[in-house]
Amino acid sequence: MPLRPMRPSYPAALAAVCLAGAALLSGCGVPPELQPTPGGVVPQPSVSPVPASLPPSFTLPTLSAPPSGRAPFNEAVATACLGQPSADQVIAAVRKKTSILPGTGNVTVVQQPMCAGTWQYTIVSITDREPLQIVTKGAPTALQVVTAGTDICTIEVRHFAPPGIRIAAAC
Repeated sequence: MPLRPMRPSYPAALAAVCLAGAALLSGCGVPPELQPTPGGVVPQPSVSPVPASLPPSFTLPTLSAPPSGRAPFNEAVATACLGQPSADQVIAAVRKKTSILPGTGNVTVVQQPMCAGTWQYTIVSITDREPLQIVTKGAPTALQVVTAGTDICTIEVRHFAPPGIRIAAAC
């Protein structure tokens, strides 16, 4: 009769795995140097206090107020600009700085300006053309046109615009 190799039974295999796991875990614990000694104190990590003042050679950068004198909008989320700037101001800036909008004619605002930080995102429509996306920045009275068109995810927008503008523009 030929000899067959013995296959361990399920309970025996489970017991072997548990025994091996217990052997591995038994070596864990508090290192000897941190074991409390009778009457001794367990060492604790020390935290150095933060200096109350900065070194004399360190100067904090000065932050200037936004050009309009108002606090900038939250950069993480684009929210309605509430007229600061208005859609008309955005359209006027685009007409003044680019030739993408006709000098005259009807421009319909699809989405009022959305603000994040000191940047704005607006969508306008012109008859017989695709909607145009516009990204501007700065104070309402001195808007700078960053980009305008059907694909506004330029390097400047992707790398320098606040997250709220990039999310609103799907960049």
